[in-house]
Amino acid sequence: MTETQVHAPEGAGRHSQLVNDDLAPTTKETATWRTWDLFCLWMTSAHSIASYGFAVGMLALGMTGWQTMLALFAGVLMLWLGSNLVGVAGQKVGVPFPVFARATFGVFGANIPALLRALVAIFWYGIQTYLASTAVIVLILRVSPGLESWTKPSFLGLSALGWIAFLVLWTVQLMIISYGMEIVRKASDFAGPVVWIGMIALAVWIMSEADWSIDLNARAGEALSSGQTVSAFIGVAFLMVAFMAGPLVNYADFARFSPSQKAIRRGNAWGIPFNETAFVVISIIISLATLKVYGEVLSDPVELVAHIDNDAIVIISAVLFAIATVGINVVLNFVSPAYDISNAAPKYISFRTGGIITAVLSIVVLPWKLWANQDFIVYFLGGVGALMGPVFGILVVDYYLVRKQRTDVPELYSGATDGTYFYTRGFNPRALVALLIAGAVSVVVALVPDSASLTALSWPVGAALGAAVMYGLSRKPAQV
Repeated sequence: MTETQVHAPEGAGRHSQLVNDDLAPTTKETATWRTWDLFCLWMTSAHSIASYGFAVGMLALGMTGWQTMLALFAGVLMLWLGSNLVGVAGQKVGVPFPVFARATFGVFGANIPALLRALVAIFWYGIQTYLASTAVIVLILRVSPGLESWTKPSFLGLSALGWIAFLVLWTVQLMIISYGMEIVRKASDFAGPVVWIGMIALAVWIMSEADWSIDLNARAGEALSSGQTVSAFIGVAFLMVAFMAGPLVNYADFARFSPSQKAIRRGNAWGIPFNETAFVVISIIISLATLKVYGEVLSDPVELVAHIDNDAIVIISAVLFAIATVGINVVLNFVSPAYDISNAAPKYISFRTGGIITAVLSIVVLPWKLWANQDFIVYFLGGVGALMGPVFGILVVDYYLVRKQRTDVPELYSGATDGTYFYTRGFNPRALVALLIAGAVSVVVALVPDSASLTALSWPVGAALGAAVMYGLSRKPAQV
């Protein structure tokens, strides 16, 4: 039993196959995620090697530095709006994402969006652990250069030193999650703010190398026409939302532990418009400085750290990047599948067991090979990830417009055939049809070859279409 032990809701019955202590509603005693904690949650979400690489990678589309900053800020504002919609709903209902989804998709149908989210998270969990291990390797080699011989691939495509670094971080993360959500909160509170030390140190060093000046009109790609600039701007803004689409969908996993909607809105405001914008700005500044110093943009901050001659800065930066990536991994890619897998068989799988399954699968998929295969990232993870837009649209329109913010919480745990959310054999056909239609369209849009501007629209197209189909179907009288 985890540290956040709660009890099944009255009316659900302890015998119910749909409840365990981890999936049950939050109580006053477990509502410990206040404004600061949610602020740190979003900081942790933004502060990672992959987040830096994403922000910097947007420069390659051909916009200038200031245009890229502005486009990413527009995406941040949309993410902020979405986080308030999901967060307020999650806090009011007080249940994790897969249980929240039962009201929309049915008590059994909720497993479909939940396991889709879990699938994406498991792959990214392994990839993020691998990326964090590369920072650890940089640190080890700077301290003990003689271990260079240990960096040659030796087993399943990973070196001996790579296996050691990966498994150490894998174990640390598993230990964190095994103690439950209260430890996750404390880990997030630490990992979120501390990475700013590394980012500021890195910015100071690279700016000194660039003689303390950068050109905000510089660009990494070819110059764009006015029409192309507008298209790229819109694409970058929506890609910013798509990049965080998974965490946005399952934000109820964390919002449920907040004591008030006021804390949700404050934490979101500080953590998204304020902090994520600041992270984007400093990432672009660093990248523009590297463009001036090295003639190219280095999208991997670990690679940039390796160029530093000062051992102290290298050690500090490597440690903090590793901490930041572990933090984002636990928060974004571990908690969600732990709940989602538990939801598939609550009677037999606890949150802790779901976390162990997640950790094991993250090794089985050999994430270092996945990261090296960009086609996999684009076509598989991009395709499955595109489904998060429809899921978001369906959940939001169902909660706010169809059910008018009303949820019978005990019924979320009822497997009775006449239960409110049992629908048809535990599945809501309307939500599934909406997911099928919107999901098919969003995946096609996401995977259009050689069309970055169209691919970027997969999230808004999927979210809007999913919401529209769900609302349209819900307005029709049920067929008897």
